[in-house]
Amino acid sequence: MAADGTVTPFLRRYQSDSAGTVTPADYEVDGVTEYTATGTVGVCAEQTNPDPEIASTAQRQTGAGTVTIPSGARSVTFMVFAGAPTVSIGGGPAVVLPAGATATWSVDKGGQAGESLQDEFVFTGAAGADFMILSTREV
Repeated sequence: MAADGTVTPFLRRYQSDSAGTVTPADYEVDGVTEYTATGTVGVCAEQTNPDPEIASTAQRQTGAGTVTIPSGARSVTFMVFAGAPTVSIGGGPAVVLPAGATATWSVDKGGQAGESLQDEFVFTGAAGADFMILSTREV
């Protein structure tokens, strides 16, 4: 904290060399630009909104059937092992993914930032299809 009460957030990284000597290095919050602390350096307050817990699912479909991932997921991965199943996103037209294909949709930030995939994903297989859907969402 500066003498005038201004608080400037920065990152402090600790590095150790082969002899075990630990040295701090300070950077601006971009993690790249070097920063020189002035005034009193203190400990940050505890986060009021910690990172959210993430639930994961793995669903395999063999043969004819449908797997639906409701809107609000953080990530969805579609892996096709056999056949030519389809994916329909947000009620749009079905798109075929051939055997060997993989597709992933995801967002970077969740929690307080509130990012999530806004569309429902519907994966449909016919006889002979074999595919897996991996998904994550905040709980």
